[in-house]
Amino acid sequence: MPTTETRRKERAKRRAARDQARGQADANGKAPKNKKATGWKETLRFWVISIFVIVVVRAFLFEPYRIPSESMEDTLLVGDFLLVSKLHYGPRTPNTLGIPLTPIYLRGIQFPQTRLPGFSEPQRGDVIVFNYPASQDVVRGRVPSTVPIERRDPYIKRLVGLPGDTVAVLDKVVYLNGAPQPLAPTQKQTWEVTSAGNERVSTTAFEDMDIEFLGDLVGPDGRPLTPRRYRVIATPAEVEGLRARTDVAAVEPVVLPEGAMREQPFRFPPGSASNPDQFPPVVVPRAGETVPLTRETWPGLAEIITRYEGHEVQ
Repeated sequence: MPTTETRRKERAKRRAARDQARGQADANGKAPKNKKATGWKETLRFWVISIFVIVVVRAFLFEPYRIPSESMEDTLLVGDFLLVSKLHYGPRTPNTLGIPLTPIYLRGIQFPQTRLPGFSEPQRGDVIVFNYPASQDVVRGRVPSTVPIERRDPYIKRLVGLPGDTVAVLDKVVYLNGAPQPLAPTQKQTWEVTSAGNERVSTTAFEDMDIEFLGDLVGPDGRPLTPRRYRVIATPAEVEGLRARTDVAAVEPVVLPEGAMREQPFRFPPGSASNPDQFPPVVVPRAGETVPLTRETWPGLAEIITRYEGHEVQ
């Protein structure tokens, strides 16, 4: 009958044999049968699942954006990182096929697109993200009409008018359905400052007030005007701080007259005398509305009817 010591030695021999066999299998590049397989298959599986989750989240739930320009200051600043909800207004189903997380997609392949139900409706004053629809992009220039809407650059703006509203700008004041709208507390615009003497506010003082100095107004001889006049970019509250200074006589908004900036190609409606400070009344289209097509209304309705609604017009 084997003793305890003998049994212990037998178990040690069996363990050594197993360890030796496992070491030979590893040396030959073969995974042991009782060991979970790992390697490129697991890595591929991890990335496929990760990309799928990211694509679903970005397409239907949330999508990150970074502010590219100064047009929303001081509400949003250049470089601000936003996480935009697609659940509020309802996400759109994709209408192109491409490589996830890249701008690469298959040209000529487009799927019918629809907007899924959301749990809220757009409201005046909302900050919204949308794909820039016009063929003339202020950054990229001419964008072919064949580029799908979801592949156009995202823009971030504040919603002013809802379907059926009439929007206009007169002498830099926004009118909504005939009523003037006050400046938002964070809204920046260009102002002209007239000094109380020949000296203007120092650059250090501008920095302390968070006001952007644009430059002095000069006469035909190239010298600053007397009394000193110059332009700044500021919010209404910052302007009140300027007006309270003893070295400032007046601060007034800079207003472009109608017809200014005629050389600017990005004008709506096309061919009009509009500019950022003078904008003729325009009715925001709504579903089921009937509008007259005339020489005056056609420039502003052409792209809406032909490109975005897909109708042919004669």
